[in-house]
Amino acid sequence: MGNYAGVDLGATNIRAAVADDEGTILGTHRQNTPRGPTGIAVTEAVLGSLREACAAADVDPTSIRAAGIGSIGPLDLAGGAIDGPANLPDSVERIPLTGPVGNLVDSDEVYLHNDTIAGVIGERFHSDRNPDDMAYVTISSGIGAGVAVDGSVLSGWDGNAGEVGHMVVDPQGRRTCGCGRDGHWEAYCSGNNIPEYAEMLYEDGGDIDTALDFEDPEFSAVDVFEHAGEDEFADHVIDQVAHWNTVGITNLVQAYAPLVIYIGGAVALNNRDLVLDPVRERIDDTVFNNVPDVQLTNLGDDVVLRGAVASALTAGTGDRTRMRR
Repeated sequence: MGNYAGVDLGATNIRAAVADDEGTILGTHRQNTPRGPTGIAVTEAVLGSLREACAAADVDPTSIRAAGIGSIGPLDLAGGAIDGPANLPDSVERIPLTGPVGNLVDSDEVYLHNDTIAGVIGERFHSDRNPDDMAYVTISSGIGAGVAVDGSVLSGWDGNAGEVGHMVVDPQGRRTCGCGRDGHWEAYCSGNNIPEYAEMLYEDGGDIDTALDFEDPEFSAVDVFEHAGEDEFADHVIDQVAHWNTVGITNLVQAYAPLVIYIGGAVALNNRDLVLDPVRERIDDTVFNNVPDVQLTNLGDDVVLRGAVASALTAGTGDRTRMRR
């Protein structure tokens, strides 16, 4: 018998959970991710959140046998840290994770993953349909994927496999991604980029009648989706986003041949019919061989946290046959 912990470290929030050896959540904690002044402040917040989750579960941190972390990147897997996170201030250069967490829980078993890789681990562990070949895709402020092939979760030599949001989907490169490169999937379809893509389409289209207010400093992807079915131009933007999502998912399918793809992230979770349904309708015409079952995640926005706990329970695999006893 023992307890296990998981951490979801995002650019906005830190979430921690403690579970028993069956994966039942005993206690959780959530707090804002510090914006600095350094990476150590983020590390301390992760440790603080873990302590609070342990307190909520009424367990001592040293009773934790293993911990999993699903995190923003980029990762330095060998060093157990985040190195230069793109969505935090420049002063946050490096965030140590596995060493400090291991010291807190008094265990050498701390598994660090990119957040989308933690997502596919969560789907492998919790979903009713979890074949050896599957994927989890997040369409949120950014886009990424976790992939399992032949029963193995792919992490890459540096822990950063699955950065499918940075695949080139538009060879004309009409949109520049937040990473500075052109034509990436994320530049067209992520929550952060849909507003600018919509404005580009508006400028390309000439005299267009639309209720979308591009002059509003608060204009966001939410506005585009809220006008679906009522504004012809908003429908056009959503159709174009669906096109690029289909291209991206088709590339993922041709590369890894998943039987099931679970989709999560705020953009998909909040707009299921407008994001998933068009992909399902089009993918038969774009995939050459096996057409996967495309589903919305059943784990909601807990998918990374639940995956982090599952990682701790299964030595980083999500495979239920490898649960600790």
